[in-house]
Amino acid sequence: MHAVVVNLVINEPQADLAALRDEVVPQMSGASGFVTGIWTRKGDAGLSVVVFDSEDTASAAAEQLRSAVSEPTATLQSVEVREVVAHA
Repeated sequence: MHAVVVNLVINEPQADLAALRDEVVPQMSGASGFVTGIWTRKGDAGLSVVVFDSEDTASAAAEQLRSAVSEPTATLQSVEVREVVAHA
């Protein structure tokens, strides 16, 4: 399994939350190879970890996420694909 780890700055909290619930979560949960996802925020920082069944499906989802974040609602800081080495 591989995870897509996303860090962003939330510029407009209400608009970001609406976009997350209405667009990003449905898009990711419907993506090929989706296993699970967690989206968090603290203040104006957003962090998500979305797990996929392979590196290929995670990489494809990472590309989708890069285009899904819309400024000025949020500013993308980083998108990384990482191997999942353990989970519970």
